[in-house]
Amino acid sequence: MKFIGAHVSIAGGVENAPLNARAIGATGFALFTKNQRQWQAPPLTAVSIAAFQSNCRKCGYAPESILPHDSYLLNLCQPDPGKLKVCRDSFTEELRRCRQLGLDRLNFHPGSHLNLISAAEGIRLIGESVRLAVDEVPDVKAVFEITAGQGSNLGSSFDELAAMLEAVDRPDRVGICLDTCHAYAAGYDLKSEAGYALVMDELERKIGFRYLCGVHLNDSKSVLGGHLDRHHSLGEGELGWEPFRRMMQDSRLDGIPLILETIDEARWPEEIARLRSFCGE
Repeated sequence: MKFIGAHVSIAGGVENAPLNARAIGATGFALFTKNQRQWQAPPLTAVSIAAFQSNCRKCGYAPESILPHDSYLLNLCQPDPGKLKVCRDSFTEELRRCRQLGLDRLNFHPGSHLNLISAAEGIRLIGESVRLAVDEVPDVKAVFEITAGQGSNLGSSFDELAAMLEAVDRPDRVGICLDTCHAYAAGYDLKSEAGYALVMDELERKIGFRYLCGVHLNDSKSVLGGHLDRHHSLGEGELGWEPFRRMMQDSRLDGIPLILETIDEARWPEEIARLRSFCGE
């Protein structure tokens, strides 16, 4: 089964996320567990946690259909030791919030070396940061999202992601998220049928589909290899509709959240309905 949805709002409390997802016809969803642009957040209350879990049950969302996303502020290879500790503490707290909600994974952007340390040292720091966090918080997987390779951001290749997973050294506690816009901008040609096959073969060879814990479904304003993180509505960008048709018919993507982060929220119900129609072709 394909869990198709979007990154929905938590305005008014995290308990509203499943209701917002149901309203757009989603069979899965993503959310922030706190304000993604602030370091501090009030603790989740028992009432809010219970309401979230109740609404998930009522709307038919199991943990495997939900892909929480961490704060945009975190950099798990921050070269400054003091700032790195703040990022690590915040990441650990986000894992803890997921566990409180009964969720089993947390998607995050690996980090940026800021041109102050080498890529290899950045990967080592990311691995150490994630290992410390998952050792402290059980039951929640840390899910590395592929990046577009913009600036000094790490994680724009399967080789780098594989090195990060190895650096964590906790194979049961990690996974990856394939973002279609980021991957295309990083140079992975998902657009053509032959290119799609090659990309998926490389993913299996270098990482393994067993580590794939989610997909972000975004068309791209960036050209292939343009290294720009610029999402577009499905069918409106460089990718077009065909790669998403292939993904909906690819059994290797069953049973994980497939999440829209496209730029026009008003089109989410239409995009979800069309994606679901591809599954039945």
